[in-house]
Amino acid sequence: MTEDEIIADPLATIRNHLFTAVIGDVMDVMGHQNQFLPPQIRPLDPKFQLVGRAMPVVEADVTEPSAPGAPQFGLMFEALDDLKPGEIYICSGSHNDYALWGELMTHRARHLQANGAVLAGYVRDTDGILAQEFPVFCTGSYAQDQGPRGTVTDFRCPIVFSNGTRVAPGDILVGDRDGVLVIPQEIEAQVLVRSYEKVMGESKVRTAILDGMSTAEAYRTFGIM
Repeated sequence: MTEDEIIADPLATIRNHLFTAVIGDVMDVMGHQNQFLPPQIRPLDPKFQLVGRAMPVVEADVTEPSAPGAPQFGLMFEALDDLKPGEIYICSGSHNDYALWGELMTHRARHLQANGAVLAGYVRDTDGILAQEFPVFCTGSYAQDQGPRGTVTDFRCPIVFSNGTRVAPGDILVGDRDGVLVIPQEIEAQVLVRSYEKVMGESKVRTAILDGMSTAEAYRTFGIM
């Protein structure tokens, strides 16, 4: 692929040729060394793969509950309904003691042609989510509802995760069983070109090792390992 072909459709390039480890290595070399979300955020199904544009959502804990049983979802419905095709609902900001996503939210996101959801917290209705084969990445499953405990305060704004990783609207998110990383929109073309070149180089290294070359010699020869 030429550079123009690589960057013409960034999501397709990632989906067809790249993966988190190689992209992360490239961004490390470029000086962007805090681009992975916390390692506790995992795919609900290990087979899930995630590629799309970030639609960040701010979740906050409810500090002054209203009447017993009264939900305080805040702007959650507005945020969910604002998803565009190819986007990923990505949420952070609350304590990790209630579910931030469920089956009905998955139905709505799929209808809007979103590409997935990433939650710094739990999900519930796990069987209902898995049945839809919609890529959801989270810290686990836990049925306690966010209704009286959490509220969405803003969306389509930058958010920061517990490890300091920043996600801005439109950044590319890439996820697989090895984690979720963020490619800042302003450097995505350079990252994708370098990542594709690294993948092609790793193919040469793999072939050389299978042919009997030592790892030390392979690294001296190709500068990749």
